[in-house]
Amino acid sequence: MAESLMDIKRQIASTKKTGQITQAMQMVSGAKLSQIEKRANNYQLYANKVREIVTHLAAAQLLQIEANQQAGNQDPKKVMQVASLLQQREVKKTGYLVITSDRGLVGGYNSTILKAMMQMIQDDHKSPDEYCILAVGGTGADFFKARGVDLAYEYRGVSDIPTFNEVREIVKTAVTMFDSGVFDELYVCYNHHVNSLTSAFRAEKMLPITDLDVSEVADKNIDYLTEPDPDAVLEAILPQYAESLIFGSIMDAKTAEHAASTTAMKSATDNANDLISRLSVTYNRARQAAITTEITEIVGGANALE
Repeated sequence: MAESLMDIKRQIASTKKTGQITQAMQMVSGAKLSQIEKRANNYQLYANKVREIVTHLAAAQLLQIEANQQAGNQDPKKVMQVASLLQQREVKKTGYLVITSDRGLVGGYNSTILKAMMQMIQDDHKSPDEYCILAVGGTGADFFKARGVDLAYEYRGVSDIPTFNEVREIVKTAVTMFDSGVFDELYVCYNHHVNSLTSAFRAEKMLPITDLDVSEVADKNIDYLTEPDPDAVLEAILPQYAESLIFGSIMDAKTAEHAASTTAMKSATDNANDLISRLSVTYNRARQAAITTEITEIVGGANALE
């Protein structure tokens, strides 16, 4: 019984240490979540403004293209060059930029993304030649490699609070690959942060840019002073807008990752506390039984001497 009591005592001590670690990790993840939520909200203001400007410029350009085409004096090559990120082309190959974490301890965060991705590929494609994977995060990269999927691009080590300069390589590579015809459309697949307890899988079409509702501003008299000209500005700002969409998705995914980590560590801490409570009850009962046995033996020995 003494050995059993010692075993229970060791389990309680070990579980307390584990609970302290998970509680500390919960606090760290919570702090990161709070920080990235503020940055994501601030970045959204910038993204919305860029979208507004791009929408106005695109509407003006499309109206000008239409007018020039009717007049028969529009250069087709110039149209293709300036509006390449806006124009939809025949889809021969689809690119998927899949964002996962580089480490575990995030609950079902990664499994949700990867399960949905495999289902999407199975439903939408008959051959591996019809799609390519761009993996951001070690978990996703290792998952696809283990299943024999060739990666068109792989990036590991995105920081907990990413900056645009840090992920510039990712977003520029994706835009360049689309522009050079590696794939004809790009979907960014990740877990969208809903709140601290909930996330939802998203597969958003980022390229070509199709979320600009030019009809909203087509009838509005909004003018921008541009230098050297609206076409040149639009040609320069469209890639930046595409990059802002992809970076925003990475920020959103990282926010969901920290939320999942916070929730997972809270669950682990709660489970450790529950286990400690159960072990403490077991320990007290075993200790009480041992004391009762000792008293019984003493009383029995005293009676034998009488």
